[in-house]
Amino acid sequence: MSTKATETVSVNAAGAKMATSTKTAANTANEKTDNILEVSHLKKYFPIKGGFFGGVTGQVKAVDDVSFSIKRGTTMGLVGESGCGKSTTGRSILRLIGKTSGDVLFNGKEVYDADRKELRNLRTKMQIIFQDPYSSLSPRMPVGEIIGEAVREHGIVPPEEYNDYLSKIMADCGLMEYYKDRYPHEFSGGQRQRICIARALALNPEFIVCDEPVSALDVSIQAQIINLLWELQEKRKLTYLFISHDLSVVEHISDTVGVMYLGGLVETGSTSDIFDNPLHPYTQALFSAIPMPDPDIKRDRIILQGDIPSPANPPVACKFHTRCSKCMKICKEVAPETKDMGNGHFVRCHLYD
Repeated sequence: MSTKATETVSVNAAGAKMATSTKTAANTANEKTDNILEVSHLKKYFPIKGGFFGGVTGQVKAVDDVSFSIKRGTTMGLVGESGCGKSTTGRSILRLIGKTSGDVLFNGKEVYDADRKELRNLRTKMQIIFQDPYSSLSPRMPVGEIIGEAVREHGIVPPEEYNDYLSKIMADCGLMEYYKDRYPHEFSGGQRQRICIARALALNPEFIVCDEPVSALDVSIQAQIINLLWELQEKRKLTYLFISHDLSVVEHISDTVGVMYLGGLVETGSTSDIFDNPLHPYTQALFSAIPMPDPDIKRDRIILQGDIPSPANPPVACKFHTRCSKCMKICKEVAPETKDMGNGHFVRCHLYD
């Protein structure tokens, strides 16, 4: 991110962080739990079919035993290399794709136990902002219809208030009212992503999965979208799962961070703990690649050996041991347990046994 963009983000970050505690306290007074989302031992395997009869010959372990929780009104950043299972985790939580096993509790209720009517109501409370604003918008629908289609379908507002409601949602997302009759190809990438945000916001959700919402945008536009997400979170008491591979963005927008490797979480904790004191060797290697804006500051770069193993045939025991410079004998024989290092900082590594 540019210096100017970073400064803009940082100033707003302070306000967002202070607002978080207030929002969480206000919501908790009316809720049984402080956590809006609790994911426990979530797994999502995709079958591999082959052979003469097209039978199942193996499984791709896209998400393999993931557990975390998100407090109401906060943002959790989910980071990791491409293909580690971040987006699959987000879509499994929303039940856009089915799970293999595990529990997903939203406001204390299992998402996968919801019947058709309950799931329909749940859709308004859980939304997603997709990565690519170019392909996630229908080219044949005007912007007003894109944003308002679900509003009309779910009966969010009475018909006589429909147009005024759309205008207000668009204004909150920095979109002009006369954009309603325009089509997606007439907008820039940043404007299209604002349309995607408005579409998600129109249903008055409580929880939004942001699936790499700024990765397809220019750096200066990224800062605008991040600031918009902060403003909306403060105004509407939203909770985000922010999926990204851009660590500098995650550091600014997140309250907590989870680091994924090959389908599993290797480290979770508060943003300050994770960035100031990364414990897992993979987290340390990942953070060593963050560019430093000051050319006089040198950082010891940790180069990982070898390629990422296939999720269809992951290494036994610790999945990271094939690339880890600190690998011990036990790493090849026993899978590490999740260890509490204090202050909500958890790590899965034998170095801390």
